[in-house]
Amino acid sequence: MNAEIPAPDAASDAPPVTAPLSAVKAAEAEPVAVVGIGADGWDGLPAASRRVLRAADVLIGGPRQLDLLPAADCSGERVPWPSPLRPAVPGLIGAHAREGRRIAVLASGDPLFYGIGRTLAELLGPGRLDVRPHPSSVSYACARLGWPLEATETVSLVARPLDALTAALHDGRRLLVLGEGPESPARVAGLLRERGWRDTRIRVLEQLGGPGERMLDGSAADWPYARVDALHVLALDCVRDPDTVRLGAVPGLPDDAYDHDGQLTKRYVRAATLAALAPAPGELLWDVGGGSGSIGIEWMRAHRSCRAVAVEKSPERAARITRNAAALGVPALRVVTGPAPASLDGLPVPDAVFIGGGLTAPGLLDACWDALPAGGRLVANTVTLESEALLADHYRRRGGELVRLAVAAAVPVGGFTGWRQAMPVTQWSVTKGSPAP
Repeated sequence: MNAEIPAPDAASDAPPVTAPLSAVKAAEAEPVAVVGIGADGWDGLPAASRRVLRAADVLIGGPRQLDLLPAADCSGERVPWPSPLRPAVPGLIGAHAREGRRIAVLASGDPLFYGIGRTLAELLGPGRLDVRPHPSSVSYACARLGWPLEATETVSLVARPLDALTAALHDGRRLLVLGEGPESPARVAGLLRERGWRDTRIRVLEQLGGPGERMLDGSAADWPYARVDALHVLALDCVRDPDTVRLGAVPGLPDDAYDHDGQLTKRYVRAATLAALAPAPGELLWDVGGGSGSIGIEWMRAHRSCRAVAVEKSPERAARITRNAAALGVPALRVVTGPAPASLDGLPVPDAVFIGGGLTAPGLLDACWDALPAGGRLVANTVTLESEALLADHYRRRGGELVRLAVAAAVPVGGFTGWRQAMPVTQWSVTKGSPAP
């Protein structure tokens, strides 16, 4: 299932980095069989999977998986995965393949669902694999709970920070959580209490599909189990505490969702800024002059595969960005402490850049522009006349859109109500390659 996925192979939601196929020559041997197996072991395997395992000269997998295979049926050499796993895969597979040996890799459940199958496909190439899936732990859990699989979100905490769960918490939402280790449900319950989700129902489904299958039931407020079986899935029925700030699924979170010192792109301007940046799955943002981190954070909340780097020269604010990112469910936000543009050197190529501060720093706008590939987007906000003049000049030379955003809020005026105008924000947004006006 989920608990024995080796940590180096926990599937990332970011685009995979694929090694050259020369790492393991595509011409060597026949395809590597990748066979999913469940807690029901040999008895639960279909005939086709059994035939593959019987015929294998080498059986590679976790110790528990290898122990599920009867010696009388599977006579191949048994090789447990080394640690760290990923660097060892090309050499391990390649050595046996060069000897002409038939290789079968054992995987928990569906090998391509948060499993070893992704790592093998990236390192060997999908054409080298013969994947034989077994029902995943998520399929079993939905079957036991009566939850429609297509309507149930899955969050993996294998080799991921616990805080990553926070972004998926919405009132009334059903979640399946792939935990890591026997203490995972207790850690999840602690997070839910801390973040204001005390009445969330937690069910732990252990050893799904096997003879030791069991369900534990409780709530985050009084979860009684310090440890559970390592092979488990958590099911959450999310219930938000009445005094917990409601966080929506679109940009423009309430300002009080952030810890800040005033350096915060305010809610309505933030929503307009994210709309101009237009995050898409897998894309990378540079948030230059990060302040409290709100733009990078909400970029990453737009899709779990979105990535961001916040660049902030103040160490105090940089630490605050890290705290805000964890509290709002995107702990993978990278924070670089230092001045821009010097601190931009060596960063990965961005799909979009937001400049929220320091526009008048010599060379900053040009450095961000030069870093963008064709089709990349740049958005810059300012409230000063000096920076506005700079944006107007770049708009004239490079095109895009130049807009002024003005927001007024209703406030008491004696016994009446009037409008209080916030400082207007000038915003330049441009796609590299767009025509000048």
